Amino acid sequence: MSENQYTEDNIRSLDWKEHIRLRPGMYIGKLGDGSSPDDGIYVLVKEVIDNCIDEFVMGNGKKIEVSIKDGLVTIRDYGRGIPLGKVVDVVSKMNTGGKYDSKAFKKSVGLNGVGTKAVNALSSHFSVYSVRDGKSKRASFVRGELTEESKLISSDESNGTYVEFNPDSTVFKKYVFKKHYLEKMIWNYCYLNRGLSIYFNGNKFQSKNGLKDLLEDNMDGDPLYPIIHLEGDDIEVAFTHGRTYGEDYYSFVNGQHTTQGGTHQSAFRESVAKVIKDFYSKNYESSDIRQSIVAAVSVKVMEPVFESQTKTKLGSLEVEPGGKSMRAFINDFLKDKLDNFLHKNPEIAQTIETKIKQSEKERKDLAGIRKIARERSKKANLHNKKLRDCRVHLTDLKNDRREETTLFITEGDSASGSITKSRDVATQAVFSLRGKPLNCYGLTKKVVYENEEFNLIQAALDIEDDLDNLRYNKVVIATDADVDGMHIRMLLLTFFLQFFPDLVKKNHVYVLQTPLFRVRNKKKTIYCYSDEERVSAIGEIGRGAEITRFKGLGEISPDEFVHFIGGEMRLEPVLLSHDASIDSILSYFMGKNTQQRQEFIINNLKVEKDEADEEVKDEVASEKEIKVQIDIAS
Repeated sequence: MSENQYTEDNIRSLDWKEHIRLRPGMYIGKLGDGSSPDDGIYVLVKEVIDNCIDEFVMGNGKKIEVSIKDGLVTIRDYGRGIPLGKVVDVVSKMNTGGKYDSKAFKKSVGLNGVGTKAVNALSSHFSVYSVRDGKSKRASFVRGELTEESKLISSDESNGTYVEFNPDSTVFKKYVFKKHYLEKMIWNYCYLNRGLSIYFNGNKFQSKNGLKDLLEDNMDGDPLYPIIHLEGDDIEVAFTHGRTYGEDYYSFVNGQHTTQGGTHQSAFRESVAKVIKDFYSKNYESSDIRQSIVAAVSVKVMEPVFESQTKTKLGSLEVEPGGKSMRAFINDFLKDKLDNFLHKNPEIAQTIETKIKQSEKERKDLAGIRKIARERSKKANLHNKKLRDCRVHLTDLKNDRREETTLFITEGDSASGSITKSRDVATQAVFSLRGKPLNCYGLTKKVVYENEEFNLIQAALDIEDDLDNLRYNKVVIATDADVDGMHIRMLLLTFFLQFFPDLVKKNHVYVLQTPLFRVRNKKKTIYCYSDEERVSAIGEIGRGAEITRFKGLGEISPDEFVHFIGGEMRLEPVLLSHDASIDSILSYFMGKNTQQRQEFIINNLKVEKDEADEEVKDEVASEKEIKVQIDIAS
């Protein structure tokens, strides 16, 4: 008889909260630790704010207050408030909500009544408080289980809903909210909802000009011409051309930031090229028209279809069921509005055509070099010598692990050898650098094809023509924590920011944090990522502690490295601040030496002495260490 019995006893039914906790990825995507903008903790915040936004769209309440401190999230809107008799049901009964019967909510994002239930089930503490017309009610939960429900009481507070929660640390392990990601999310809400004020930790966020403000706040440097801002029924677009390579898009559906684009973004890309071709009556290449374009597009769609619960990519082919196709809707809008704009603004039209011709010339000049570079990359036997590839790639759209795909860029064979032996071969690839890359600041894209290292990195990532072909979700720079390692890190970041800025802007680039020290005895081993952690570990282990200072990644054995690139991997995202200019950053750090930079380095030199106990000082690297701390995200 088979040992694997399959009987009625094997069949079980899960209640709503058990299913969410057992399969959180179905509801909020990946869990993560907060190092990526699409990690689960940010989805929890977004699900609650989405409900507040729906109230604003319906004309109820122009202010939302958000506070996130020490892991506690509080969100308060001034809408109508949840009907008091349904406060518990709305946050704890699946497929319960107020958007099923209202036509006004047909162009909302959250139509399935799931969002706040997922937040509730995945929080160690969740509380909801509603005020309506002089009365209020509160309910509290622990991991989705109701623990307290108040009676109706009188209240003199303004109408609205208050929600507070702590993400469950048993689900979201060692998570940290990053201010940069939260502010970016809040700004997007404001750009899409003019007249709305959001207060985040006491700071006010508001937009007067919608998507035009979005581009002005996020563009790198000045645009080639004033931003073209067009609006119509259920659609708003803004675009211009910048001074960097690539195409940069911000797309939204019903207020949802579709970070992976979708049918609306594809339709915009096709339509803007077609309308411009028709305007000039010239058959320009679409890639030349869109080179260096920076654009934002927002549409409102009835009953949108997304490719996942986290709604990062639109799949709808129609604006509404049985209605006009997405392509026709956007093309008709641009054919009318953009064509009229270009006729009325001949100077801008001339600037656009000049830019197209420049892109065309550069493309043709590079054609021969690109062909030679491709042949060279083949001869270098990329996939065997420089790149140890993985089995799954970001382009494998049906693979559940595609978001885990990672390329480690390492310095030297010893470090790449350790990572290669300890990696997950399904999702982790390794690219080995040979020496220091070239400082490419101020150079043209010609250098990408003429420089072997840059050409091979570009080929490994497959981003020569389009970032949509990117083969790995995370590009991780894994260099030693010394001066040479920092220099290589800066040279690689210069390369990405100079020629592929979207790779950084779209949050694909990270720096691997590896331990500086190992503190251990026969019973316990602690890896430390800072001097503070080392001192703490010494105190925890006590007398007889053996302390090792790792001077490079090559000194860490594969058996140990598996800890640092597995479930406990620490990644620091490379972030650009809200008002950062790529050109000014690169000019400052990588341009000709300036008095300003010299003063910065002098002021930030730190001589650090070992603070270990007397007994272990000889076992620790006690020499003075000079660190120049440069944070490109600051």
